[in-house]
Amino acid sequence: MAELSRREALISGAALGALGALGAASPAQALTGDWGWPASGSIAGSGSGADPRWVWDEVADPLLASLFERGVIPEVNRLLYDWNRNDQPLPAGLPEDLRAFIEQARQLPSWADPAKLDAGASFHALKGNYLVVLTIVGAGMLATAIPKEARAVYYSAGGADLKDRIAKTNILAYAVRPRNAWGPGGTAVVEAVKTRLVHAAVRHLLKSSPHWSGPIPITQEDMLVTWHTLATYSMRGLREWKVRMSATETEGYLHSVQMLGHMLGIRDEFLPATWDTSYTQSDLVLPRNMGSTREGVELNAILRDMLAELTSPGGIDKPLVNAFSRYLTGNQVADWNGIRREPLWDPVVKTAWPLLVRFREGLIGLPLVPASAWLLDEMVKKWTTYYLTRGAQTKIVIPTGNRPG
Repeated sequence: MAELSRREALISGAALGALGALGAASPAQALTGDWGWPASGSIAGSGSGADPRWVWDEVADPLLASLFERGVIPEVNRLLYDWNRNDQPLPAGLPEDLRAFIEQARQLPSWADPAKLDAGASFHALKGNYLVVLTIVGAGMLATAIPKEARAVYYSAGGADLKDRIAKTNILAYAVRPRNAWGPGGTAVVEAVKTRLVHAAVRHLLKSSPHWSGPIPITQEDMLVTWHTLATYSMRGLREWKVRMSATETEGYLHSVQMLGHMLGIRDEFLPATWDTSYTQSDLVLPRNMGSTREGVELNAILRDMLAELTSPGGIDKPLVNAFSRYLTGNQVADWNGIRREPLWDPVVKTAWPLLVRFREGLIGLPLVPASAWLLDEMVKKWTTYYLTRGAQTKIVIPTGNRPG
């Protein structure tokens, strides 16, 4: 993909020199807020001066630690299991401090704009297949090349059953799509709050894992990195593929992902206000947080096996999945992830996919689309159906331990 060369350089260029630090900041930087991105570019428009590399969730983290100490997590999971809708009252019997936290955390921010959220929902409906490719497949490949994220996933409970872990992650992808995602009857608020609780639980639990060393995981910067692998990466991909999008649609999509970031506990002072400020922040935080790990390589292999199995029983299309994965992320990330080169399929995918997108967007005629493009089209349709239906069939629950063994 010729258009990906700039994005590949941005993702990988500075990362080679940043692997040892993995985005760590010195205490002096933490105190001065010298992390390289101005809060004037955020939704808040200003900031406290905090460095997101040394900020976690000061509300949820002590709450979850207390719930673990009291031994009430299994009962909390039982009570919250059937709490599904945004407008649904919380079940009776929850610990009062947890109830107070959830009631506060479920409130939408003052800047929530229903019209923009409607535009975002329309965008999801119109560009759903592209978004699955970018936010599920492409972002999944990027995630395994982020050392802190890959290790946090691997050594937490979800790392032992990646299929279930991905299904739970994709609950949010399913929840934010409908027009009423954030309103009464929707589910996005509930799933975001539950995910925020899960993040706090993972922070608490991994501290006791013999395999975890270094700072507490899932900092504000870590969450921003994940946000960019979804939001900024996908918008760049759509624009590079020349997908037809109106200003209203792109602004609506940004608003929907800003809302998701806020509800997951990312501070407004760190969330980009525009796509331009998002690109600037992404170019800062992604390179210094990316690289290769044994855990990431193993997780990526499992992910590609899953995609190949979805494409065809027996996984006979694994070379095609490898080629598409390399195409989506570029050579550096693919090499970090241990993805083999496919001399037959790599050039085919690089040529066929852009032509397929241009055809779908009405930019070229059918005769210009190679036959190989329809293999990719069918593959993406299968992935889209699977991920969105799995997102409707599973539940997010607070983990009670780390990866077994």
